[in-house]
Amino acid sequence: MKHCVKHHLDAQTARRVAEKAWESYSERFSRYQPRIRWISDQRAEVGFTAKGISLGGALELSDGEIGMELDVPFLLRPFKRRAIGVIEEEIRKWVKKAEDGEV
Repeated sequence: MKHCVKHHLDAQTARRVAEKAWESYSERFSRYQPRIRWISDQRAEVGFTAKGISLGGALELSDGEIGMELDVPFLLRPFKRRAIGVIEEEIRKWVKKAEDGEV
């Protein structure tokens, strides 16, 4: 399932917001070894390690939204909800800062 955060930012600012949000998430949850690799201007592969299992997903930028997907085995579904929730929280925080001219 794709989770989306709506915004009114230009593409360049949306990417900066996604990068800042991921950086903040990575600092807060370093124990999960979060990683990101941009494969295009609009899409990044993301990954985590939880309970010794590597998880993968994506961040995708499109007009007016930042989308997140995370592929998680059934056993780790509680981790998925938490991870997506915290990432979404970070993105919303940085979108607000960008809309207020702080980014």
